[in-house]
Amino acid sequence: MSFDAAPITAADKAGFYAELADQARGLLHGEPDRIANAANFAALAWHALPDINWCGFYFFDGRELVVGPFQGKPACVRIAIGKGVCGTAAATRETQLVADVHAFPGHIACDAASRSEIVVPLVAGDRLVGVWDVDSPLPARFDEDDRAGMEALCRVFLDALAAAPHGETSA
Repeated sequence: MSFDAAPITAADKAGFYAELADQARGLLHGEPDRIANAANFAALAWHALPDINWCGFYFFDGRELVVGPFQGKPACVRIAIGKGVCGTAAATRETQLVADVHAFPGHIACDAASRSEIVVPLVAGDRLVGVWDVDSPLPARFDEDDRAGMEALCRVFLDALAAAPHGETSA
């Protein structure tokens, strides 16, 4: 699959995300470092997903979410749990699918061009690792197929962390 492919259609999203998950699995296989894996994961998603303007990680440091590897314009560095879309996903531990970020109470606008967003909480066992955040300049860019696909992608990332020898996941 070319990373410069035309936008995917609903009919082939499941296959697209399955292929992307396979690519992520191969890319992360055998690498125990969380930051290295997050950087490659974000780059893979950035080049594969159409119509996005930011994708990346916020990691939980025990108090708040702190920006991790990402692709796109510079981002907010720290987000309080429960604040904005990312903080809400972290607090509820539920994927947030937001068709219009301007209608989301307390939305934190790191990039004024963003119109829609999806945020998947990253939870290992009962421990919050952080969130995976993807923004788009298009309203209603993400749907339930994207939710299922992004959640499957995030499981690949979390599985790579779990496979790290002796739980070695660098901060």
